Amino acid sequence: MPLSEKNTRKTIIEPSKGLRFLNFRELNDYWELLLYLTIRDIKVKYKQTVFGVLWVIFQPILMMLIFSLVIASVPNIENSITCPYKLFAFVGLIPWQLFAKIIESTSNCLVAEAGLVNKIYFPRILIPASACLSALFDFFIGCIILALMLVYYKQAPGWTILFLPVFIILMTITAMGIGFWLSALNTEYRDVKCIVPFLLQFWFFASPVFYPSSIIPEKFRFIVALNPMSGVIEGIRWTLFSYGSAPGWEFYVSISVAFITFITGIYWFRWREKTFADHLGN
Repeated sequence: MPLSEKNTRKTIIEPSKGLRFLNFRELNDYWELLLYLTIRDIKVKYKQTVFGVLWVIFQPILMMLIFSLVIASVPNIENSITCPYKLFAFVGLIPWQLFAKIIESTSNCLVAEAGLVNKIYFPRILIPASACLSALFDFFIGCIILALMLVYYKQAPGWTILFLPVFIILMTITAMGIGFWLSALNTEYRDVKCIVPFLLQFWFFASPVFYPSSIIPEKFRFIVALNPMSGVIEGIRWTLFSYGSAPGWEFYVSISVAFITFITGIYWFRWREKTFADHLGN
């Protein structure tokens, strides 16, 4: 037998049947494609821009200044926080910006990559995953500015900063889970892209981005805990300057909602991916 035939491996691709979770062996085989898609998304995002990555910084800074002017006229809010309000608002805006960016980019990623999906086979979940990783690049740029603000306001984090990665991971998997749901739905129902801006706008005001959750009445705390971003934002503030108390039962509710969203999002995406080429080809 010729050597070329002996080393040839034949792969038969068949539609998945039923509900399936991630195929980690297959994902490992395509990790270079994930890296390529991520780097490409970052390059395309800042190609031919005048200010480059500074656009990542402008939005939260401008919103922070606007909220500072508005909140200055609202009684009792500044008195309920233990740090300068500008820093308080910026710490809420940076994770929210990442959360919103992941949902925006992942919800439309399959439609944007329709040509790639219809031509070759690869794990389709790599497309929303690469969109998430490129959004994380923007988040780390914002974290540099946040670190400089902590130095400027002389707010040195304590031992609680060790829990910061926990809240970042919680926020990321929540956004990715929602992105899996929306990206799969968007291949069949294109009005999803019209729903996403409204959803994010409502979610923004329902999350304690520019106000402390302590102003919410106790009887509504369980409803607030169902919003994972409430636990994430308040948790990040707690890790950086010991604002509020250590995460309690509300945090565990947020964790449960986040993981349920993430796992069901993967199952939904994997179940619907066999129809992507049919819908994207129309």
